[in-house]
Amino acid sequence: MYKFKRARRKSALTDYRKRVALLKGRLPRVVVRRSNRGVTMQVVEFMPDGDKVVASVSSNALRAFGWEPRCNIPTAYLTGMLLSKRIKKPDERYVLDIGLYRPIKNSVIFAAAKGAIDGGVGISSGIEFDESRLEGKHIEAYASSGAPANQFSELKKKMDPAKLTELFGETKKKILNQ
Repeated sequence: MYKFKRARRKSALTDYRKRVALLKGRLPRVVVRRSNRGVTMQVVEFMPDGDKVVASVSSNALRAFGWEPRCNIPTAYLTGMLLSKRIKKPDERYVLDIGLYRPIKNSVIFAAAKGAIDGGVGISSGIEFDESRLEGKHIEAYASSGAPANQFSELKKKMDPAKLTELFGETKKKILNQ
């Protein structure tokens, strides 16, 4: 017997079993999505006629703070902190929605969630993260260890990878003082 697959499931866009479980909790969701160029975070509330986006931020907004956005762990963390500043009710409880991404420890998705938690958003999860990776020390060490010259050529035009942790700290202070 053939079971009909919904269009969004067939095209690998929605896991309906996971979505129903998230919606049964009746809590607003912090949705984290990554692309090849950056990270997008949204706070979404369920409405019967369609989900409502309450707050949204993209990693491109970090340019205003002097940070060149990439799809890496420090950028995701700073994007989460920026989202926490844009939420009107950060004291409320939220649930993390990672969509179809696999829950891998120390990934970009969880770095974004950790940034939101550190910014004051009440996401109910047990996320633990290595602080040195959040600050970009691993990128800094790789760049100074003789990485291929062309790998950081685009980044060097805009910021020095050897001073990444220093720039990270400055950007974090700017976001918190916003």
